[in-house]
Amino acid sequence: MIRKRSDGRWEGRYTVGFDPKTGKQVQKSVYGVNQKEVRQKLTQVTAELDEGIYIEPTSMKLGAWLDIWLTDYTGNLKASTYSVYESHIRFHIKPALGHLPLSNLPPHAIQHFYNELSHAGLSPKTIKNLHGALHKALEQAKKLGYIRTNPLDAVIVPRVEKVQIKTLTDADLVRFLQVIKGQPDELIYYVTVFTGLREGEVLGLTWDCVDFETNTLLINKQHTLMRQTKEYVFTSLKNDKIRALTVADEVMDALRRQQKKQEAWAEAAGSAWSNPDGLVFTNELGRYVSNKTLYNRFKRLMQANSFDELRFHSLRHTFATRLCESGVNIKVIQETLGHKDISTTMDVYAEATKDLKRREFGNMELTNGDVWNI
Repeated sequence: MIRKRSDGRWEGRYTVGFDPKTGKQVQKSVYGVNQKEVRQKLTQVTAELDEGIYIEPTSMKLGAWLDIWLTDYTGNLKASTYSVYESHIRFHIKPALGHLPLSNLPPHAIQHFYNELSHAGLSPKTIKNLHGALHKALEQAKKLGYIRTNPLDAVIVPRVEKVQIKTLTDADLVRFLQVIKGQPDELIYYVTVFTGLREGEVLGLTWDCVDFETNTLLINKQHTLMRQTKEYVFTSLKNDKIRALTVADEVMDALRRQQKKQEAWAEAAGSAWSNPDGLVFTNELGRYVSNKTLYNRFKRLMQANSFDELRFHSLRHTFATRLCESGVNIKVIQETLGHKDISTTMDVYAEATKDLKRREFGNMELTNGDVWNI
């Protein structure tokens, strides 16, 4: 049956079966803006009923499903990833889309939502991460039969532009080392620029992972702020790539200086000293150094010394670029940095690897004994 409703919409009713108790027909409805749209929907539904693939629409709202998904279907996520997803869902997705029915999410409504976030100044990378959380949740709903298709498959996500990587030249590095001398975080900066550790990795380094006899650092965890609890905890590494780094003597000397600093701080602080996790980098009382504190101090120091474009992560880029320019095998660089796959290493440090390729090809001999000069 197809009829026009008093509210102007068209309604089509169809039978999905019979109530086993009363024997009466169980009917459902589809709606559209005109008779043609309703007839098309009815044709699709009846075809699905005939083929035995019909899925009855759920009355659940998107917000309710997202709550269920976060509680019951995110056990395999890292704590840091869960924290990011939960934050996106709570602050962005649920307020804008949570009231919509899960079984009838219009792709254009989600597209409009993404566009509005972009116009409001949210970065394409953040929108992409938000999209990833929503996509995973809807894929699970699809597996459970709550929805037929994932509406996000028809949505266009803003393009993430590559960030221009600022690295230190040889001259910049010399001046940088002079600038950081005597600063509270001097040894953090020094160790980072000569090991390429991520921020969370260097702040999560513990003394039991430092081997002075073999000049080796075991990188097996990071120190991360959990957004929902506002607490710092140890979490697994990005990509779960535990690695052992053999580092230069100068790095180990810097760590020995840090060890002596901590011994002096502990003696001065007395009973107030507390470093139960054995963190390498702490404040004068043994407490951890927060990401925010490190960020603020680094930013102020760089701006005061005409390194305005330099970010803390630039120290990691500088280390990696130096490895590329020195002719270190790209696979070794990937393992040193803990990248998931080598394509990431090749992509991020493309310019440095171009120079490396030129040198490698420049040393290749042809069959006649000549040498390519590229």
